Amino acid sequence: MNEKQIRDRVLAIRETIARAAERSGRSGSDVFVLPITKGHPPSVLEAVSRAGCEAIGENRVGEAETKLADVGRLGVRWHMIGHLQRNKAGRAIRAFDVIESVDSVRLARRLQLEAEKADRAEVPIMVQVNAGGEQQKSGLEPAELVDAVGSMLDFGRLRVLGLMTMAPFTVEEGVLRRTFSTARECLARCRAELPGFDGRTLSMGMSNDFEIAVEEGSTEVRLGTVLLGERPEV
Repeated sequence: MNEKQIRDRVLAIRETIARAAERSGRSGSDVFVLPITKGHPPSVLEAVSRAGCEAIGENRVGEAETKLADVGRLGVRWHMIGHLQRNKAGRAIRAFDVIESVDSVRLARRLQLEAEKADRAEVPIMVQVNAGGEQQKSGLEPAELVDAVGSMLDFGRLRVLGLMTMAPFTVEEGVLRRTFSTARECLARCRAELPGFDGRTLSMGMSNDFEIAVEEGSTEVRLGTVLLGERPEV
């Protein structure tokens, strides 16, 4: 995948997003496209940067560290999108600009401690909600979300940008819409019930379901295959 191909795909995806956003009374400019570069070689990350993308998403700390050693930060924001173990929190603090997958208060507390150790003034995070109710998925349950986010707001080094969720992998539109609308309602509840909380990011939607996610209020879609093609076989 080269720079021109990525630019062309971004333009096509932007048009699709604009139509989906219009159907829900919004502008496509309200939706950020996060290229997911996990599994792709450093050359693809360089092409993504040259194509004008502002950020990339990686889901493994070790893989991100290796790529950073190869190509540097490339002038883009690095987002941690995968499950983060607490024992890797310090490494994640050093590697990533944004951590999207904070799925517990315990992890948030550890990130706060590691930010203090690293003398990092602010770590933008998103709180992961298990809006689809899948047992195998990480994330806070909707019923416990407000209290958990309230606790995280007390951690002075963390800035809660909003919420993220992953929908079940299914073609059933009803299931997808219920998941995404639940996440949207969770964010609205947090904003209504937590004084001083102004998180607006709702990161939801991937290659197979991003149009529905945008229709349901997503402000960030995480796109891998549809944008960068299949990951190379390892």
